[in-house]
Amino acid sequence: MCEAISDGVLKHRLVPGTKLPEPELCQLFGVGRAVVRRALEKLAFEGIVVLRPNKGAVIAEPTPEDIRQIFEARRALERVLVELAVERTTAADLQALRRQLEDEHDAMHRFDQPSWARLASGFHLQIAALARNPILQRYLTELVSRCSLIVAMYEPPGHAPCEHDEHTAIVGCIEAQDAAGAIAHMEAHLRELEQRVQASPTLGEKSLAQMLGLSER
Repeated sequence: MCEAISDGVLKHRLVPGTKLPEPELCQLFGVGRAVVRRALEKLAFEGIVVLRPNKGAVIAEPTPEDIRQIFEARRALERVLVELAVERTTAADLQALRRQLEDEHDAMHRFDQPSWARLASGFHLQIAALARNPILQRYLTELVSRCSLIVAMYEPPGHAPCEHDEHTAIVGCIEAQDAAGAIAHMEAHLRELEQRVQASPTLGEKSLAQMLGLSER
């Protein structure tokens, strides 16, 4: 359940403010309320869900101050991760990054917005994996999920959370073992993303099952 909800946020199916009724989650996942509550408490601890007394759980709605703090933390963390990736990336890792860029390019030219959004977030998680520090990688996974909330809420429709050319420049620096260049491109890339978000919330009209990527029951 945690994975399905986090994945729904990461892929921009679950937008901020989406209600997560306990009875419906029980039915969709075939579990009791105790299990649902433990899952929601875990997601609340990670900042993905807000638990409202007597009103139930909803996907978190970041405030402008939340957004500033989240991007500040993400820039600091990705600066370290991309520097470590430059040191530790192998030839096989570079081939995987190039395939990632090809997949992004294909999704962009198919105008496949869901795939584009998923791949854009996945690029940053792939860089984190190349740093070979599971603790830092776990922290970034949480921040990327929270950034996906922000993008789902504020990014204008039709935009990807990241620009393909910016990713290409970062991979070029990693390949050239240019740590300073990779850090500079990542910093500029994340600042550009923060600047692009705008206060025009987008609300979904799909059922909870559809937003979770589950078939209707």
